[in-house]
Amino acid sequence: MSEATAATTGTIGCELSFEVTAAATVALAVTAHRQSATGRLVADTAGGPVVPDEVRGSWEAGGRLHLLHVPPGRVTIGYHAPLAPQQAATAAVVTPLDRIVALRPSRYCPSDRLGGFAAARFGGHGDPADAVRAICDYVHRNTTYTVGASGPGTDAAETLMSGAGVCRDYAHLTVTLCRALDIPARVVAVYAPGLSPMDFHLVAETALADRWYAWDATRLAPRQSMVRIATGRDAADVAFATTIEGFLEMTGMSVWAVAPGDLPLDDHQGLVALH
Repeated sequence: MSEATAATTGTIGCELSFEVTAAATVALAVTAHRQSATGRLVADTAGGPVVPDEVRGSWEAGGRLHLLHVPPGRVTIGYHAPLAPQQAATAAVVTPLDRIVALRPSRYCPSDRLGGFAAARFGGHGDPADAVRAICDYVHRNTTYTVGASGPGTDAAETLMSGAGVCRDYAHLTVTLCRALDIPARVVAVYAPGLSPMDFHLVAETALADRWYAWDATRLAPRQSMVRIATGRDAADVAFATTIEGFLEMTGMSVWAVAPGDLPLDDHQGLVALH
């Protein structure tokens, strides 16, 4: 690769390590959703490399899902994809089904429990986009990014009360308050160049004027450079690894996301669409 090419090409990817104690089947959501991001997902096992099978079906609207069958022993899963400069994304159209699903309460986003709070705090905005901005500002100002402050079962109501959490908690609270105001909202798992500390990242996406736009109340990375992995109602729908059968324990994880060229500026107020 030439110096010029290296300077204009970024990269995204991850490496996950597991210790498998009983032959297992794992569902993986770690590859870029958009077709323009090429790359390969491979697992190294004691018996040699294994290529996961891509699962086809209705889930394609939510992300690319891969199924991996692994024997007992140490397993390392790797994904690496180059990231070329992209034009600004065209916001996806909100379908009637999207709207229905994105308004329903879900496991981590109990919007039916926060309706009174949302109406009292944010109900005065006539323009839904202004209401979303006010919600993101509130979540940003009133939540402290604290690793370990929340767990796998923490929902948005608990985050609102505790005032602490990580990216998934920020996204869940944003989505919940939007749904409570009848603004369709969902979460998006992304690779986020510029994020520190680097990890898989979760942001919110809201339906405004029949188009989907992304919001990140953590404000830790520019939305314009984010790469969509999976989309769902909440974190339960976009988990990067789900054990279907067997038993395995994660022993290591590394995530990287480097933008091609300079990172864009993001005031976190404008409408930004994800690829």
